[in-house]
Amino acid sequence: MTARLDAQFAFLNEADRLKSVLRATTLVDGSRPENSGEHSWHLALYALVLADQAEPGVDINRVVRMLLIHDLVEIDVGDVPIHSANGQAHASVETQAAEAKAADRIFGILPQDLRDTLRALWEEFEAAETPDARFAKSLDRVQPVMANLMSGGGTWTTYNVTFDQLEARVGVKIAKGTPRLWDWVKAKARPWFG
Repeated sequence: MTARLDAQFAFLNEADRLKSVLRATTLVDGSRPENSGEHSWHLALYALVLADQAEPGVDINRVVRMLLIHDLVEIDVGDVPIHSANGQAHASVETQAAEAKAADRIFGILPQDLRDTLRALWEEFEAAETPDARFAKSLDRVQPVMANLMSGGGTWTTYNVTFDQLEARVGVKIAKGTPRLWDWVKAKARPWFG
C-alpha cells in the first residue's frame, strides 16, 4: 500500500506543475494568460454545464475525466497555440511524438492499473473518434473561442486570425462533437471578424 500511495502522490505532485504552464489564451477579462491547470478545470466545468449539447449516449463523467487529464503532457511540451505562426506544429508529427513521450513519462509515474487506464483515456481524447472524445475535443476548442470573444479578440488579434482560419482550425472540431454548439458559436464569432 505504501508504494502505491507513494506513486499516486508522486503523480499528483507532478500534475501540479500544469499550473505553471502558461497558455496563449487569456482569462476572459484579458488580465493575464490562463494556465493549463485552469484551462483543464474550466473545461471540466464546460462539460458539466453543456452536457445537454452532447450526442445521445455521451458519458459526461468520462468526458470530465478526459478533460482533467488531456493537457498533462503540456508539463513537458508546453502549450502549442493553434493560431500561432507555428500553428501547424499543433498537429505536427513532432508535437505528437513529444506529447506521446511526455505521456509515457507522466502516466508512467502511476501504479500500472491507473497508468493504463488514464493513458488509454488520454489516447482516446487525442484520437477524437468516440462520441465521448469528440465531445471533449469540441469543448477544448470552444473554450478559447469564448475567451477570445470576451477579451476583445485575444489570440485572434495576437496571431492575425481570419474567420476562415478559425473555421478550419477550430470550427471543424467543434462541429464534429457538437454541431448545434458550433452554429451558435459561429454566429457569435463571425461579427468580430467583420
